[in-house]
Amino acid sequence: MAAEQTVLSVDQVARESAELMRHQVPRSALAQLAGDDNYVRVENLTAGYGRTDILHGVDLQVGRGQSLCLIGPNGAGKSTVLHSIYGFTVIRGGAVFVDGEEVTRMPPAAKLSQAGIAYILQDNSVFPDMTVEENLLMGGYLMQDRAQAQAAVEAVCEKYPQLAKRRAQPARVLSGGERRLLEISRALVMDPQVLLVDEPSIGLEPRFIGMVFEILTDLCRRERKTVIMVEQNARKGLEFADIGYVLVSGQLALAGGGRELLENAQVGRLFLGG
Repeated sequence: MAAEQTVLSVDQVARESAELMRHQVPRSALAQLAGDDNYVRVENLTAGYGRTDILHGVDLQVGRGQSLCLIGPNGAGKSTVLHSIYGFTVIRGGAVFVDGEEVTRMPPAAKLSQAGIAYILQDNSVFPDMTVEENLLMGGYLMQDRAQAQAAVEAVCEKYPQLAKRRAQPARVLSGGERRLLEISRALVMDPQVLLVDEPSIGLEPRFIGMVFEILTDLCRRERKTVIMVEQNARKGLEFADIGYVLVSGQLALAGGGRELLENAQVGRLFLGG
């Protein structure tokens, strides 16, 4: 007989997650997990929305071509980390570096065009009445001219033939998995080196989730893009990720290799359903 999964209430998860905060994660441990590659580095970040701080001194380090997944209870600040790296929050302390350059207070458009950071939203962000090709062209809105953007779209279509077949069709006819592929592909038009991916599996049928993670894995392994992800399916996220961080109350509570955290009994009990 299969073992029963442990079902915890939201309050139990919050209460027991707080116990993970007993020991601070040293920066040296984060550097080791990143292979001493500081391609993306966040130091002592304090940030939030309006006058409310959500993050309290968060550190992060990930190397070129690595993937990092943020997990934790609801309200822990996981998406706020992505928002802060991209420039969607009020930053009151700390710094963000990409490839050795500080980008902390660059506006989002500059983060994309100059620092090579792209943000892939968790919500359905395609334009349903525009064609697939028109949606892709929107990804190149910061490019100097239409011909440059068109060339980038052609490169993306060559990479993903399933989109190329649909390029003249309105995006509303796409399946959920195809829409997510379009969202990822649109972000690739500017050839970013860092992808901030917010809940890639949300709203997808199980048969499409594997496809999305295969695409992200290929981008890391073959193209050496760095992926920082928040994922509601913590098990799937950690299976994908080279590095896993557990956030609790806007602070880093635990860090380890993705596989290491999958085998951690406390992480399993709190976030993996068993």
